[in-house]
Amino acid sequence: MADQNRPGREGRSQGGRPEGGQGRPTRGGRPDQRAGKDTRREPGKGRDAGRDADRDAGKGAAGRGAAGKPARSGGGRPGRKDDWRRPQDDRRARTEEQARYDGPPIPEEITGKELDRSVTAQLKGLPEKLAARVARHLAAAGMLIDEDPKTAYQHTLAARARAARLAVVREACGEAAYAAGEYAEALSELRAAKRMNGATAYLPIMADCERALGRPERALTLAKSPAVANFAPEAKAEMTIVEAGARRDLGEFDAALRTLEHAPLNSKSRASWVVRLRYAYADTLLAAGRPEDALEWFHRTEAIDGEEITDAGARAADLEKSLG
Repeated sequence: MADQNRPGREGRSQGGRPEGGQGRPTRGGRPDQRAGKDTRREPGKGRDAGRDADRDAGKGAAGRGAAGKPARSGGGRPGRKDDWRRPQDDRRARTEEQARYDGPPIPEEITGKELDRSVTAQLKGLPEKLAARVARHLAAAGMLIDEDPKTAYQHTLAARARAARLAVVREACGEAAYAAGEYAEALSELRAAKRMNGATAYLPIMADCERALGRPERALTLAKSPAVANFAPEAKAEMTIVEAGARRDLGEFDAALRTLEHAPLNSKSRASWVVRLRYAYADTLLAAGRPEDALEWFHRTEAIDGEEITDAGARAADLEKSLG
């Protein structure tokens, strides 16, 4: 799906384990031998005579280790290689989690005061230092989302690791994930934000995530949500574009065209949402096998696209060449 047809964005060791061989259980009841020396006492001599008698009677150390504890079955303890593998894996997991928590470096000039007041207000319930850190990550994400969406997404993950119960944080995380092409994560985060604050403004992006995940029917279901009727013109246009795209995904080109024709394509406004509506209509006309009509609408799109948010001019030029 072309960008123009997507919704816009306004080492420690194990404790307690004895070192060396001291205290290690013996194998099969045999005592340790170090440096080739047999450390066993001769039977019947000294203070161990009684214990040796017990051993001879099968009552004592035959089932005990050197430390007087029951010997382990199955050949004793696992080798050191197995002992250390799991701690290394755990350490790696902790390292990845810590890296996510830390997030990318935040430029010193970003203070968090760049955020809108409505966002800052939602952070006031956090401790002061924590709120400041979350604000800086969110501000950094907002600055990077267009030019480096993956890094922006990492910033929002760092904010989420600190304040996952705030809807504004989950919303930012979802929008950054969407920009980075992480559609499943974006959908999950925006659903969480919607549960928290009941907002429906995320519906166009959520619907487009469903499209990107190969579920156009779910996108159409979201497009028919009652809340869409009350959307502002820009949000309504974005949902119309997604709905038409879902129809195209299903091979329903005529239905896609009808969806777009019910939108204000002939608006005199030069707002970006009108540009995007016209572009989507031209592109759908071409996909439906109507190149002459598509050429007209690419030109009409270019005429109001002063900021060149689409490639309508280039598309028109290519189409003119192909039509001769």
